[in-house]
Amino acid sequence: MEGRVFRPATPAELAEAVELAFDYRGDVTLVLKSGEQIVGYLFNRESTGPKPLLQMFPELGGTREVAYADVVSIAFSGEDTASGNSWETWVAKKESERKADARRSESEARARGHL
Repeated sequence: MEGRVFRPATPAELAEAVELAFDYRGDVTLVLKSGEQIVGYLFNRESTGPKPLLQMFPELGGTREVAYADVVSIAFSGEDTASGNSWETWVAKKESERKADARRSESEARARGHL
């Protein structure tokens, strides 16, 4: 998703783009109808009800609520911090670290004469 820009033409396309932005693990840039640009991390969205809105942590600090109706485009502008990192990759890395720790502990115990 990194680097992509969505310019939704319908409320359904906007809702889909917001869902993608919510699942994204990097910053997004919103362009609003007013011309304002907000860069930050989208941490929540309320897609139902009379006035759907999203909530962000802007890069300048604080929190910000933005109505879906005010959004013109969503750019996936920040680095996806988890890109290429699947659950399986994480498990394999942790298992490798545990085995290395076990070998190191065994070696230290042998050096002390405990094994």
